[in-house]
Amino acid sequence: MSHPHPELSTPQPLPEGGLRITPLGGLGEIGRNMTVFEYDGRLLIVDCGVLFPEDHHPGVDLILPDFEPFRDRLDDVEALVLTHGHEDHIGAVPFLLRERGDVPLVGSELTLALLGSKLREHRLKETVHHKVSEGDRISFGPFDLEFVAVNHSIPDALAVAIRTGAGLVLHTGDFKLDQLPLDARITDLRAFARLGEEGVDLFMTDSTNAEVPGFTTAEKNIGPVLDQVFYRSEKRVIVACFASHVHRVQQVLDAAVTHGRKVAYVGRSMVRNMAIARDLGYLQVPPGVLVDAKELADLAPERQVLISTGSQGEPLSALSRIAQRNHNFVHIEEGDTVILASSLIPGNENAVYRVINGLARWGANVVHKGNALVHVSGHASAGELLYCYNIVRPRNVLPIHGEIRHMRANGELARATGVPHDNVVIAEDGVVVDLIDGKARVAGKVDCGYVFVDGSSIGDVTEASLKDRRILGEEGFISVIVVIDSVSGKVSGGPEIHARGFAEDDSTFDEIKQPIIDALDAAVREGVDDSYQLQQTVRRVVGRWVNSTHRRRPMIIPVVLEA
Repeated sequence: MSHPHPELSTPQPLPEGGLRITPLGGLGEIGRNMTVFEYDGRLLIVDCGVLFPEDHHPGVDLILPDFEPFRDRLDDVEALVLTHGHEDHIGAVPFLLRERGDVPLVGSELTLALLGSKLREHRLKETVHHKVSEGDRISFGPFDLEFVAVNHSIPDALAVAIRTGAGLVLHTGDFKLDQLPLDARITDLRAFARLGEEGVDLFMTDSTNAEVPGFTTAEKNIGPVLDQVFYRSEKRVIVACFASHVHRVQQVLDAAVTHGRKVAYVGRSMVRNMAIARDLGYLQVPPGVLVDAKELADLAPERQVLISTGSQGEPLSALSRIAQRNHNFVHIEEGDTVILASSLIPGNENAVYRVINGLARWGANVVHKGNALVHVSGHASAGELLYCYNIVRPRNVLPIHGEIRHMRANGELARATGVPHDNVVIAEDGVVVDLIDGKARVAGKVDCGYVFVDGSSIGDVTEASLKDRRILGEEGFISVIVVIDSVSGKVSGGPEIHARGFAEDDSTFDEIKQPIIDALDAAVREGVDDSYQLQQTVRRVVGRWVNSTHRRRPMIIPVVLEA
């Protein structure tokens, strides 16, 4: 297999007739999916999603793909193809449209509807969009696109076959092979086989569950489990799931009807997305079952069901506020049942367990994937991937959508089905892959880091800023103010030392005050008169003392003033 190397350089100009693939997100991580295809001087983008921050990203709201590698070529973009409506595939589109507002958008009915509400939320005008369905074929510049139905944890997901003069690329998006899906829309393996007969030069396939043996459990198996949980629940039932998981919401609505309960949505995104899904016919809401959340509170607890956001422990989500008992109108009570109908996104484990413990503290019975079959993955497991490789028989493989371990496992599956060792390319974000004369190979790399969204700030927060935030959050800070006589060079005031998140009692620092004065006096005698260098002297003295005495490394902010 081909591997990215840190010594990779900027790729050479693309040879005539070649296809260049540049992943800007989603390869080496779960989220931030975005890939740029280049052929004959024109560009096609597939997906443009966000990554959600982890604990080591304090203060960050979202993480975007880095548009810098092609920012000066936005006018060359023919279209942006969206495989489905999950945030990790469409969440960064509003930020891209701020760079160029007329990029044509291509996607299924539900995908474009979910994106449309997001664009209105960002107060952006809707650009030209092309609604496509499975079987449709449409061209943008030199890119001939064919769309194929795939089954995922959101309706209306699509794979896309991209034809150019360099060959045929099949990009699966996120998919699995559920043979009995709730909406009866299976992954179109006949189309996969037909494309395989035509000759797939590059197969870009979902790697998320490549380490999981066998086949992913069918969605329909969750229905009886939910039914049992509802049957045993004597009080209110609260179900937390992704705001886009139409299938899971459908199962909850059906269970509520069976057990004579009313349902209310909690969370702005849940209310918005389910209204869109209902209006377009993807969600069937039985008459009389859905009520306003405040109306639901007037019913007996045993007749209540709440469907909430917050299954990943997001601090500001409805479920987190319910667990902390500071939600406006939902108050957890002894005997309530809370169902976390989702899987854990890597990095969110601690946040989710905090919510579970918070709910359990108030006496709730918490049902989750660890103790009941209340969620199944939306991604193909190893057995399904093997099946696809044997049907498609690709010449080259580029695993996508996964951490490095997932992509390596996916690559090994491809090799096991007969794909030549050197034709399996393991790349990460920024690693450029060229398809030339039917062979995929690493051509170089482009710089593409994380772009952090912090409130209204986009890209201004750097890794250095996050490091400072982590130090402040974990170690606290110490400020030291010293006044030096401008004539004598002697310390005439201070040191005045204050700390936050380190020691509550400022008297802790009495023993270091004289060493600070002595160090400054020595520096002045040696001819040091620059305030910055004197501040560095203070920082070194305090830093050594704190490290040796308290085994801590707080942020130290020295201020040296002349008087």
